[in-house]
Amino acid sequence: MSTPTEKLVAEGVSIWLDDLSRERITSGNLTELISTRNVSGVTTNPTIFQGAIGGGGHAYADQIAELAKAGASVDEAIFAATTDDVRDAADIFRPVYDATNGVDGRVSIEVSPDLAHDTEATIAQAKELWAKVDRPNVHIKIPATKAGLPAITAVLAEGISVNVTLIFSLERYAEVIEAFLAGIEQAKANGHDISQIHSVASFFVSRVDTEVDKRLAAVGTDEAADLKSLAGVANARLAYELFEKEFATDRAKALTEAGAHAQRPLWASTGVKDPNLPDTLYVTELVAPGTVNTMPEKTLEATFDHGQIAGDTVTGTYEAAHHVFDRLAAVGVDFADVTQVLEDEGVSKFIASWHDLQDTVKTALEDALQATR
Repeated sequence: MSTPTEKLVAEGVSIWLDDLSRERITSGNLTELISTRNVSGVTTNPTIFQGAIGGGGHAYADQIAELAKAGASVDEAIFAATTDDVRDAADIFRPVYDATNGVDGRVSIEVSPDLAHDTEATIAQAKELWAKVDRPNVHIKIPATKAGLPAITAVLAEGISVNVTLIFSLERYAEVIEAFLAGIEQAKANGHDISQIHSVASFFVSRVDTEVDKRLAAVGTDEAADLKSLAGVANARLAYELFEKEFATDRAKALTEAGAHAQRPLWASTGVKDPNLPDTLYVTELVAPGTVNTMPEKTLEATFDHGQIAGDTVTGTYEAAHHVFDRLAAVGVDFADVTQVLEDEGVSKFIASWHDLQDTVKTALEDALQATR
């Protein structure tokens, strides 16, 4: 009997873990998840690293002490610790990368969220992270803010693989696809081997339901109540419809015929926020070929234990998904405002986590210096 995670992979979904820590790496847990849970990649973000370094600081103590002795700044220490973790994880995933011809075995690391509205600084740090990690199977995460879009194009044009994050609306997703295609075209013109460049577009799911359901509750009608927890899945399904449409154009086909890979949709924020919803909702309802689902460990384990993988649950659902949005508009939910609020909040939350991480590392550096006196 196949496990649910094996069935998910058989349907064309890559399972990535939305978490990383040094303890996962050194304990063998990450290797175990690859072999027993079909995990084929990892995504990170500032919140994840704040949890790893802030919550499990003992694993980083020796390195922090060395960095303190060397006079490293807070940001230099964060840069060193996080790139070391990503490099080590990339080495663990290297066999997966090789076996899938570079499609999977990917580890993502994000540019500082403080740079979310600074195009040139984002480009510079993306190149710095790529060089520092120095592994072909790393993805540099860049947010899909207005300032992030030209950075995505510029970084891809340098031959660097990119994970585009914080996508909430179809309108912004269309701009992300445009940025991707332009970047691959420029990479090709620059003489890069475009078959070696990979990208995913991280479309957030559960946060959409959280914001929309709050607004539906404020409306308070039966019609609004009937729409509870439908927006996130419907929005993602329409993103896949857009993916199919845009990568079937002559422009996209010309690039794939020249060796390029399509930018895969990645379902992010797939841990349910509402305890009344099934833990596997954003897994079982978003099964489609050529996608990635990056899951927190709780969702991964729930999928492995009792996920009902019934085949492709996305393709062919587009009319019903459009109907959900017609109904949302009819009860007064302004979805354009929803997605702008979510983008702004997403950037703000990652900035807050980044600043918490800076505070944690600052204290750790100071403590390490004190201990040597």
